[in-house]
Order: sequence, then structure tokens, then C-alpha cells
Amino acid sequence: MLVLGIEDPQIWLAYIASILSAVGCMVYGAIHWKSKEDQPVKNSVKKPEVQDQ
Repeated sequence: MLVLGIEDPQIWLAYIASILSAVGCMVYGAIHWKSKEDQPVKNSVKKPEVQDQ
């Protein structure tokens, strides 16, 4: 498979795997875009109080 000058099939497998993983991430994101399980994260860190001197 000599396309674009790349002869090694392992390189092609790496390209195909990266493209498929990117497509899989987009599909997963589209499915879970606005799921009801998403709750806003509350900040548990308290801001230090400023003391007047």
C-alpha cells in the first residue's frame, strides 16, 4: 500500500487508529452532549477573608 509514500502498514494502522479514535470521541460527545447527569460543579474552596488593618 504505497499511498503518500508510506510503505509500512503499521504506520497506516496508527493513522487509521487515530482517526477512528477522534471520530469515536465526537460521537460520544454528541450522544452525551446534554445528559441530565451533568450537574454544575460547586467550588468547595473558600476564599480567604480580607482583614482590614
